[in-house]
This record gives sequence, structure tokens and C-alpha cells, in this order.
Amino acid sequence: MNNHYPQNESFRAALKTRYRVANIWQGIFIFALLVSLISLTALIYNVMDGAFGYVAFEYKKDPATFTSTPVENLSKEELLVVLKSNLSAGAYKKLDNEQPMLNRSRADLYSLFLERLVQLDIKQIWSLTDSIFHSAEIKAEAAQKYPKAKLEFRSWLTPQFLSSPMSSKAGFAGVRTAILGSLWLVGIALLFALPIGAGAAIYLQEYAPKNWLTKIIQTNINNLAGVPSIVYGMLGLAIFVRALETFTSGVLFGVTDSNGRTILSAGLTMGVLTLPLIIINAQEAIKAVPDSLRQAAYGVGATKWQTIWHFVLPNSIAGILTGSILALSRALGETAPLIIVGASTFISVDPSSPFSKFTALPIQIYQWTTRAQPEFHAIAAGAILALLILLLTLNATAVLLRNRLQRKY
Repeated sequence: MNNHYPQNESFRAALKTRYRVANIWQGIFIFALLVSLISLTALIYNVMDGAFGYVAFEYKKDPATFTSTPVENLSKEELLVVLKSNLSAGAYKKLDNEQPMLNRSRADLYSLFLERLVQLDIKQIWSLTDSIFHSAEIKAEAAQKYPKAKLEFRSWLTPQFLSSPMSSKAGFAGVRTAILGSLWLVGIALLFALPIGAGAAIYLQEYAPKNWLTKIIQTNINNLAGVPSIVYGMLGLAIFVRALETFTSGVLFGVTDSNGRTILSAGLTMGVLTLPLIIINAQEAIKAVPDSLRQAAYGVGATKWQTIWHFVLPNSIAGILTGSILALSRALGETAPLIIVGASTFISVDPSSPFSKFTALPIQIYQWTTRAQPEFHAIAAGAILALLILLLTLNATAVLLRNRLQRKY
């Protein structure tokens, strides 16, 4: 009988070759993992290096010239009186029109006091690395160059930074308006894309005949998932901003102080951008449901829709929601479509309705990084950390939903 398998020395040589090849591939995979970890570490370190560090600053005006009481001890009502007494009528009216002064928090009024009256002047900032390893040199340099300045170690990502609106001065700028804009965008995109994407996935996977037309549709959906985001921005500009301006501007509902460049247009554009990804992820989740469940349902007399509603969807909902949230995480970091649709690079008014003007965290980060002053680069690093935290929160939500809703077969 002929034996085609290697024997004796040939067998041992072949075995050594197989193990050598396996070890080479294992080494390649470990190297790829190390490169990815190093890249991620370098990214996080670069952001952290700019978001923390020493700051030398001084006030252009003495706070005591505006009030005899220490500013830290002033109540909200007292701060309001000081601002009204020292700001020009035009400046106070403009601030009141943006957001009624009586409705602002004490933190907002205190920030306005420092920004508009005392006027913080940032002299120089240092990176986290320099602040840790060259602390003595920094203190000596600050004392020599800026004898009147105050030197303190600052984190640019603070509760005040997260709760303050946009400002033209880096020391008082915050990302509250941008965060709210991003949350509005995600909410509108989710409400638009999730039901449509899940419905399309159910039809393609459960109802559509397996013919050439279905294959063409499926191929195009897969291709649309890889289309550059700026193309979706142009689509949103043509359809939601211009063609549907009566609806997206709010004119249809009695809104008269807006145009088509609203947060609703941007949210619908983000929804269209994520729609192919949601459809593909939902299809994969539906495919993962064992066919034996469908056959068992048909065996007891269930209709196709009853089978889908009572068996397929409950067992695939975890995958559908997880894929949808991860797709929205991608949309959260997009910039190009928002610029085309009409996001504002500077806006200090929080979005209050789908027909409001808006900005978003990626837009704010882009705008700050283009500024020449290093303090704007520092607050951009703080905004990047806020965006990363928001993305991690969405991803963690997806994992929790998957673990909570996933069923064992």
C-alpha cells in the first residue's frame, strides 16, 4: 500500500518546518500588536502632554477695582450686579440675548467676570513632560520673565471646561455647546437610521429573493459603507439643507429665524452616513440567529412575521444595537460632512431645538488647532480627551447592551 505521508526523518523535517512557519506568523502577529499598542500609547501621551502642564498668567485688572468683597465669596446676585454695573449696555444686552443673565449659573457669571472685566492674560504654557521633569527651570524662567504673573499647574480638562460655552479667549473657553451639539447629532441620527437600517436588514435577510437584483442592492450597500464622508456631506447639503429647507429650517412649523443649516440637517446627514454600516451590522446579527429557531416556529404554525418578531428580533437585537452604536461612534468623530452642511466654528448658544444653529466637538477641535496661540492647542487637547471619553462611553454602552440582551442558545 502506498503511503503519501512523510515518514521518519522526512516527517520530523516537515514537522519542524510547520512549527517554524507557525512561529514566524506568531511573531508577525505579536509585532503587529506591539505596533498598535505603541501607536495608541503615543496618541494618548501626545494628547495628555498638551492637556496638562504649568501656566503663567496674570490679570490685566485687579479684581478689587470692581468689588471690595473677595470675588470667590460673591453670590450669584452680587456677581450679576457687578457685571451690569461695569459692562457697557451693548455688551450686557448682547450677553443677555444669547442667554438671559438671570438664568445663568453662578459659575457662568464668575467666568464672565474674569473674562470680560478682569481679563486673564496667559503669558506662557508648558507641556506635561516639561512640567514634570523641568519644574525648577520653569519656575525660575517664569519668575524672571513674568515677575507679576502667577504660575500654577493646570488641567485644561475640568468640570468648568465641560460646562462653559465657547469663548474667544482660551482661558475661559469651554465645550458645553459642542458636547450638546454632538449629543443632538447622535440622537437625531439614531432616531433616523436605526429603524430604517434595521427594517432594510430584515427585508434583505428574511424576505428578499436571492436573485441578481438583491445581489446588486447588497453590493451597493457594501460599497456605500466605504464612501468618503465628505460625499455624504455634499448629499446632505443638496437634499436636507436646500431641497428640504422648508422642513429642516423649521419654517413648516412656524420657525422664522433659521435656515436649512440646522442641527436637524446635520443629524439626518449623519444618519445617512451611518445607514450602510447599520444595515450590514444588523444583517450579520440576524444571520447569527440559528435557523433551527425559525424552523421550530414554522413547525408550530407561526407566520413569517411572527417568527421574525418573536424569535429572530429578540435574539438579534443585541447585535443590532451594538452595531448601531458603534456606527454612531464613527459619526461622532466626523468633521467634513458637518462643515459642508453648515456647522458653526464659533457659537456660544446651546442648541435648544432641532432647528438651532450648532457646532460639534470635532469642529471645535479643528477650529482650535488652526489657531496660532499655544493656549488654544492646550484646550484642543482637553477637548480631544472629552471626545475620547464620549466615544468610550458609547462603546461601553454597546458592550453592556450586548452582554445584557445577548441570549444563549
